[in-house]
Amino acid sequence: MQLTPEAVQRVKDLIQQNSKQGHGLRIGVVSGGCSGLSYKMDFEEKPGEKDRIVECDGVKIFVDPKAYLYLQNVVVGFHSDLVSSNFTFTNPDAKATCGCGTSFAV
Repeated sequence: MQLTPEAVQRVKDLIQQNSKQGHGLRIGVVSGGCSGLSYKMDFEEKPGEKDRIVECDGVKIFVDPKAYLYLQNVVVGFHSDLVSSNFTFTNPDAKATCGCGTSFAV
């Protein structure tokens, strides 16, 4: 799992804007979405006991072992233009993705 430089910068900006200094980024997978599974992101103060911890340019990412099976090869990016801004997920292990890019099937 990795974050692009744009995603790293956006996460750092969000940490500062939301007064979450010292927190890590939780990335997970939940049931739902057009293709069956959806990505979930949030900030957490510390990792869970069995979490995998990945660090990308100073951003700590917490992933529980079950979600890590789906996320280990994911690249998280960030895209912004005049109309919208959002995180993107490139998952080479996904068998199918939806048009919005936030759900996938394996």
